[in-house]
Amino acid sequence: MAALIEDYALIGDLQTAALVGRDGSIDWLCLPRFDSAACFAALLGDEDNGHWRLAPDGAGECTRRAYLADSLVLETVWETGTGTVKVTDFMPQRDTAPDVVRIVEGVSGSVDMLGVLRLRFDYGDVVPWMRRCDGHRVAVAGPDSIWLRSEPPVRTYGKDLSTRCEFTVAEGDRVAFVLTWHPSHEPRPALIDPAESLRHSLADWRAWAARCTYDGPHREAVLRSLITLKALTYAPTGGIVAAPTTSLPEELGGVRNWDYRYCWLRDSTLTLGALLSAGYADEARSWRDWLLRAVAGDPADLQIMYGLAGERRLPETELPWLPGYERSFPVRVGNGAVGQLQLDVYGEVIDSFHVAREGGIADEPHAWNLQRSLMQFIERHWREPDEGIWEIRGPRRHFVHSKVMAWVAADRAVRALEARPRLRGDLDGWRAMRDEVHAEVCAHGYDAGRGTFTQSYGSAELDAATLLIPRVGFLPPGDPRVVGTVDAVRRELGRGGLVRRYSLDDKSLDGLPGGEGVFLVCSFWLADALHLTGRAEEARELFERLLSLRNDVGLLSEEYDPAALRQLGNFPQAFSHIGLVGTALALSGAGTAH
Repeated sequence: MAALIEDYALIGDLQTAALVGRDGSIDWLCLPRFDSAACFAALLGDEDNGHWRLAPDGAGECTRRAYLADSLVLETVWETGTGTVKVTDFMPQRDTAPDVVRIVEGVSGSVDMLGVLRLRFDYGDVVPWMRRCDGHRVAVAGPDSIWLRSEPPVRTYGKDLSTRCEFTVAEGDRVAFVLTWHPSHEPRPALIDPAESLRHSLADWRAWAARCTYDGPHREAVLRSLITLKALTYAPTGGIVAAPTTSLPEELGGVRNWDYRYCWLRDSTLTLGALLSAGYADEARSWRDWLLRAVAGDPADLQIMYGLAGERRLPETELPWLPGYERSFPVRVGNGAVGQLQLDVYGEVIDSFHVAREGGIADEPHAWNLQRSLMQFIERHWREPDEGIWEIRGPRRHFVHSKVMAWVAADRAVRALEARPRLRGDLDGWRAMRDEVHAEVCAHGYDAGRGTFTQSYGSAELDAATLLIPRVGFLPPGDPRVVGTVDAVRRELGRGGLVRRYSLDDKSLDGLPGGEGVFLVCSFWLADALHLTGRAEEARELFERLLSLRNDVGLLSEEYDPAALRQLGNFPQAFSHIGLVGTALALSGAGTAH
């Protein structure tokens, strides 16, 4: 069985990523891209679905572990009865092929080590053919080929459809393993030098971290989140995946298990703001450019998410041979929500271009024409019901957040025309739309009796997304309707001091059984809203609580179970780390306003 979600650390090469457990086992790795099929899928099953463990023989969890300063290089240490050993795990930024490097070093005494490699291509379903070649172990199945070598060479042998090695390290000894993937029809790629790759990886990450301009409270937490966001970036295109995993459950044993290895438009505004505020203009520009390419075309065909390079077709299927994380079935690849109508993303996209302009990133020549087309579409369709921010798989509704983001689209478009008179657009018409949307939301999305905005028109349910109303400028923070909404969300959606996205009491909402944990980014939004409404001390207390939920290497998943005290959902989650950065910047006064 896989470890606790929070027991994993992340390594990656800016094109894919692996999860490494405290027991020294890599239980998740997709090659060659984030969204490729996994060759290690024990995370969603067991060891027979693929993993690579490297640890002292007979040992359990490590004694301690940490990322080397300002990097994504992981160091794991075991103190045993005979000595101490450390394993350094990383994935160097690739020239051609992806590599996983694991360096074993004897620290003191003498330690017997055991390595067990079970390669299972196609998400744990295909056992490859193994052979020896030029001192390597080579695994081949269909389009995939993986080479394993060690320096100095250690004896490997096959057992139980796995490759094993046993060796001893004394103080000062070093044994490096390199696992390399390439297409099976191509020649083996050039070998890398493990020690040289480690030096380059550390230098690359530390040079990147040195560009961070944030120097306020909790800088270490902010920088770790920024490094995590960088690690979730697909470098060839600039797209940022929501998470490197699929089907980690929102409820243990439940069915709310989704594939997050894609790029959501909804993340765009908050991501751009966080990157720009922390000094990462190049990354913000790359993300803006990915966004510009992905949404190009007919505005009626705008999707809520795309593939790493802007791919549009992400068909959702189930993998019946995988039992799921802690029996949370089904395991899904692809995401059927790609076909939903979510009107808020039009506002998110237009707001993203606004944030980029305000941050000093010049518009591409054709960017305004695209934004104008998006505005023309949302002007015609904002009155329609949709599936909303949370991708509800039930009947469409008039979600308040979606309407608010339609207002954001009109507001940002109006502001662009007012600031740049040379731009062409329907200034009067968009002003009128902005006023009409605002009036309708206040009339139909606000419950005056309870003093709160609701999830949808005519509904009694609440939605944590309404916490964003003051942040996007729909109403000022001091407005009684804003304060009432913040209090109501905290009171009715609160659980253990954190907040859920929405109540699951209304079973007609999505028709799915079971529940979920508290949603971490929503809890960061609550901290932001408390800060904006003048309750700075409460905001700081909540932020400190959220920081305490990070695992030992500073990572957060999508959700948290305050009863079981466990992280839930796909991991690590970009949205959660964006929330952490945004709240830290806001509390320190370093954030950017919309």
